[in-house]
Amino acid sequence: MSTTTVYKVTGMTCGHCESAVREEVSTIAGVTSVEAAAATGLVTITAAGPLDDEAVRAAVDEAGYELSGRA
Repeated sequence: MSTTTVYKVTGMTCGHCESAVREEVSTIAGVTSVEAAAATGLVTITAAGPLDDEAVRAAVDEAGYELSGRA
């Protein structure tokens, strides 16, 4: 059963930002889809099961942005 979670990320301003976040978050085990929107600062993640918020935070941090929490 897949789950979809939306997170608020600060610092994304362009398509490159979106790509960087998508690339890092997609490496989390179980993630099947990542959509990032710089215009809204929202990142929508679909995964095979529940997501570990700290894993998402670490991936967003690695991309150079800040996870504000769930939207």
